[in-house]
Amino acid sequence: METTSKRKSGTTDLTVGKPLFQILRFALPLVLGTLFQQLYSFADTVIVGRCLGTDALGAVGTTYSLNFLILGFVQGACVGFGIPVAETFGAKDKGGLRKYLFNGALLCVVLSVVFTLFTTLMAGPLLQLIHTPEELYADAVLYIRIIFLGIPATVLYNYASSVLRAMGDSQHPFYFLLAASVLNIGLDYLLIVSMGMGVDGAALATVLSQLLSGGLCTFWFFTRTAKQEELTFRGQSSLLSAGHCKRLAYIGFPMGFEYSVSAIGAVIMQDAINLLGSTAVAAQTAGEKIRQMFTLPMESVGMAMATYVGQNHGAHRTDRIQQGIKDGCTIQLTYCVAAWVVIFFVKPYAVGLVLGDADPAVTAGAIQYLAIMSMLFCFHGLLMIFRNTLQGLGYSVQAIISGVGELIGRSLGGLLAVKTGLGYVGICLSNPFAWGLAMLYCMFMVRRMLKRED
Repeated sequence: METTSKRKSGTTDLTVGKPLFQILRFALPLVLGTLFQQLYSFADTVIVGRCLGTDALGAVGTTYSLNFLILGFVQGACVGFGIPVAETFGAKDKGGLRKYLFNGALLCVVLSVVFTLFTTLMAGPLLQLIHTPEELYADAVLYIRIIFLGIPATVLYNYASSVLRAMGDSQHPFYFLLAASVLNIGLDYLLIVSMGMGVDGAALATVLSQLLSGGLCTFWFFTRTAKQEELTFRGQSSLLSAGHCKRLAYIGFPMGFEYSVSAIGAVIMQDAINLLGSTAVAAQTAGEKIRQMFTLPMESVGMAMATYVGQNHGAHRTDRIQQGIKDGCTIQLTYCVAAWVVIFFVKPYAVGLVLGDADPAVTAGAIQYLAIMSMLFCFHGLLMIFRNTLQGLGYSVQAIISGVGELIGRSLGGLLAVKTGLGYVGICLSNPFAWGLAMLYCMFMVRRMLKRED
């Protein structure tokens, strides 16, 4: 059968059609979106590294784990709020769909207020807790506080784009993210190069561009998607519903916690990197930025799986879910091989682009980081398939435990780096350890839960 799609709004029914084709078609805009998103993050790194120096680059890099911890929770929760939306959309339940959309928006408002107040007040103490080097501390605090003040923009984009994707529209969030990427790069150049700002310019550019993409997603939903799907928010659908909030919280908050539990491991690993000195911090920061360019497409395929599984779960199509898992694994493993080949040839040039004429020790460390990580990408790719399948089935609590596996893996890597002779190699192995442990757990749980569904 052919897919059911409303071209004007972009919504797509993923409960029909060949799973491999559906996943690829839905994932492609997500992959392109994350690549462009990472492109402007990469542009931040290049402009900061070349125009402000390696200390400024290290200051931005040392905030990554806190970014992951806080914004990861926000992103995970917003993605989780989209799962009941995907289920009711797949089940053709418009009444439930309207209620989940409205109550999800209310939860997002609460999330924005609480997290913005807490994180901006605690930014300094948290950076001290992870032993941020003294020479990097002032810039790191300045950068992360502006990012945290922009949490409402982060929530707006992640919830609005999650809703559009849950209803089968992955194209328009990509278009809006592309516009935000161009704006971010332009603002980076304007604020840092032309106006002489420091890391605060990079942070401000990121927040403003995310506000644009979130505003565009919201505008599209109300002007096109809601009209095409005949969604009106009046009467009972626009009232607080304890039952719908409970269901949203049951799925969304555990997904946020799963991101955060995993991020705690990243915080522990960042602490270990900081103890190795500013050279290790700069090398890992440069290598990590390039690594993300290659692994974010895997995460996009995982996001596509969550929506695909959510819609088919709502339609009670377990057979399509099982076939989708097989096809998703094929996509990921094929991509991992291709990514390794590309990194093998381009890593010296990519590191040189980021660091310029930096300390040779920093350059060598970044190249070593990429060489080790790229050989183990398959763990990350398969983890994204099985974890997002769990989430699409609504088993978010179980997904938290996979985050514990990541915490253990990253903590082990940090321990090996500081307490044994491995040093920086232990840092390079931390993420693959984390991915592998979490992947094994998720594979086991998906098999178990699908048997329960049958």
